[in-house]
Amino acid sequence: MAILEILTYPDERLKRVSEQVEVFDDELRAFIADLEETMRAGPGGVGIAAPQVGRIQRVVIVDCSVTRKPVPNHGRLILINPEVLTWEGMEVGREGCMSVPDYTGNVIRATGLTLAAQNQHGEQLELEFEGFEARAVQHEMDHLDGMLFLDRLVSRRNDLFRRKVYQEPKAKKKA
Repeated sequence: MAILEILTYPDERLKRVSEQVEVFDDELRAFIADLEETMRAGPGGVGIAAPQVGRIQRVVIVDCSVTRKPVPNHGRLILINPEVLTWEGMEVGREGCMSVPDYTGNVIRATGLTLAAQNQHGEQLELEFEGFEARAVQHEMDHLDGMLFLDRLVSRRNDLFRRKVYQEPKAKKKA
């Protein structure tokens, strides 16, 4: 497995619409393993989409079980060719993105949704999401259509915030 380079805004590849996955083989599963390792290597990432590493295919990984808001969630999910079937409610919430590392912003998202997708073996899935997990899934799916959270800000003037920079703790001196 390998940690892949994450594309950052304003890289034009992030604006491309992804292609459907049609071949579910060992090469795809190896890429998914690299994509997941890349997500886990980032600070606090709960999701990643293939376009963020330059592969313009409809593949996302979401895992909200590792956050401060873990309930409810499905744990680690690989969603290939996801499609929203239904959505409900709307709520403003703060989002960040590995492809926009210096900013966060307020974005309106559905509070619940149902989607159809395939897993890494091509098997059909139908899942319901709510709360934070619904937001994370929508955020990652936007990448598949060439959208960033910046494109969904309520107001660029009032709802874009510079991300706080956290310093690494200094190593303790040995006595």
